[in-house]
Amino acid sequence: MSLEPDLLAPLKHYWGYSTFRPLQERIVRSLLAGHDTCVVMPTGGGKSLCYQLPAVVSEKTAVVISPLIALMQDQATQLAQMGIPAAVLNSTLSDAEQTEVMSRARDGAYRLLYVSPERIARGDTMGWLQHVPIAFFAIDEAHCISEWGHEFRPEYRQLSKLRTKFPDRPIAAFTASATRHVRHDILAQLQLRNPDKYIASFYRPNLRYLVRECAGLEQMEMLVNALHSYAGSNVIVYSPTINRVEETVDFLEDLDIAAVGYHGKMGADDRRRNQERWMSDEVRVLVGTIAFGLGINKAAVRAVIHLSLPKSIEQYYQEAGRAGRDGAMADCVLLWQKKDAGLLGFFANQITDAAERERAWERYRIIREFVESKRCRHRQICGHFGEAPKWETCDACDVCGSAAEWMVKPVALAGKVAGRKRLPLQPVAAPAAGTEAEQLREYLREWRRVMAKEKNVPAYIVLHDSSLEEICRRQPKYFAELLEIPGIGERKAEVYGQPILDALERYRQGARAAGGESKIKPADETLRLLGEGKTLEEIAQMRGRQVSTIVSAVANLLETGQVEFQSGWVSKEKQSVIEAACARAGMERLKALKDIVPPEITYDEIKLVVGRLRREESRSKTDIPA
Repeated sequence: MSLEPDLLAPLKHYWGYSTFRPLQERIVRSLLAGHDTCVVMPTGGGKSLCYQLPAVVSEKTAVVISPLIALMQDQATQLAQMGIPAAVLNSTLSDAEQTEVMSRARDGAYRLLYVSPERIARGDTMGWLQHVPIAFFAIDEAHCISEWGHEFRPEYRQLSKLRTKFPDRPIAAFTASATRHVRHDILAQLQLRNPDKYIASFYRPNLRYLVRECAGLEQMEMLVNALHSYAGSNVIVYSPTINRVEETVDFLEDLDIAAVGYHGKMGADDRRRNQERWMSDEVRVLVGTIAFGLGINKAAVRAVIHLSLPKSIEQYYQEAGRAGRDGAMADCVLLWQKKDAGLLGFFANQITDAAERERAWERYRIIREFVESKRCRHRQICGHFGEAPKWETCDACDVCGSAAEWMVKPVALAGKVAGRKRLPLQPVAAPAAGTEAEQLREYLREWRRVMAKEKNVPAYIVLHDSSLEEICRRQPKYFAELLEIPGIGERKAEVYGQPILDALERYRQGARAAGGESKIKPADETLRLLGEGKTLEEIAQMRGRQVSTIVSAVANLLETGQVEFQSGWVSKEKQSVIEAACARAGMERLKALKDIVPPEITYDEIKLVVGRLRREESRSKTDIPA
């Protein structure tokens, strides 16, 4: 008789699944056997279960090291709801709370204990960890330990202490994107001993890679076309800067495309609220910098759209891979411009360390080749990570002949303003009520949002996307049927089972999702505040935007004649200098103007004066007598 533990019983009991995904069971058994392990598994492959399940079975404590505070907290909350004791130890806790967690950890109260790499680096950490009944260490985002990785973090180098301080405890390294060079670096830095290696395929057949070089305003035209196409679906839009995030959100909302932003300058509460609004399907489009996405647990993302060139293939693969985690078809769209390449080159040259600068230029060369070459996108990605596909063409990228209808059909433009093509600011029509299945899906999403707010947890912890979809398909009427839904374990059924069945019954009786509340468009709100005499700085504060974002919006309003220039915005002396620069260099490229005006004149001041001048030029052309 085999002495290996039964893994299917706890998998079903806690997680509500009857089968493992590829590689999961082998990884779990490696850890239970006490082996060092290195796992490279794409985003959405189910990495977290690989260290959570063996922790439960071992009845000791798995110490999980992660750089993401929000993710640690979410995972601990999710585990607690499943009946698995877990805790987080990081700087967000008070001194008293930290002391309590450390005391309980020594008593073996937790199956999983989440800590940051900074905490491991602290001198006092190793001492109290020696008294914790540790099953193994799991290191998430392990590529951060390598200087060759795209997200190198020096504090990760402190993790080499784990081997010397805990020589008999297994160490497991997990990452979604590591080249062969980075993988070797991980093994060496962590001093893994004859590790079991599990390298999943980097080929994601349900993803379609679509790359397009865009000129000028074509990029935003493409974005609007895309969001028309994905109406009603979840989309992530990656934008290169904080200002571009805010401008894009306002631009979309002026077109009645509901969107929320996410970037590092937002307050933590605002970031959390916007992420949750998107996670719970309250808003379908999230526009973020690369600060968004690490550790998000949303399966039904139908498109990830990049509005600039990523700095590396690894970064692009990780971010684009947040699409289609449910296994259904999804698009990974890269709309780049030549100026992106120049910006990457500029930042590479700012690196003072010669070796790191060389690595940055190598990453630049590879991503540039990826977007410009005529080789299969899937093959390029697989090859970059050391995988050699047996097929030559994928039929799932633009190079191999796959195309999205919204990328090839012409865009209707409203004409020209001051010699430049402009997008017609026409609202996007709201999607129709849809089929019976779509109505039920929206009703359950609304129920999930309400329940998540009541419990003060993220929506996916109440009910994962894939479980919600399966409930829509099966429409269970009895508790026993609910337990057959993948992702609903016994503890989750105890907490949410009856409320789910009640919601389904209300739907059968005719209840439907309530319509969303109408919002004031950003441009109208800015106009209203200007009319009230607010300064640009006050408007930025009231609208939760950067001042430069408000300036860009006001410059557009000036150009279209919706607002008059106010003398207090730019002094007369600076206006004269900017006007002279425009007469010399034209008004198309702001950088050309910035290069020839005195350094004390800001981009914001240039934008405002140029907006006024473009409007005056447009008026003079239309006022010419026949």
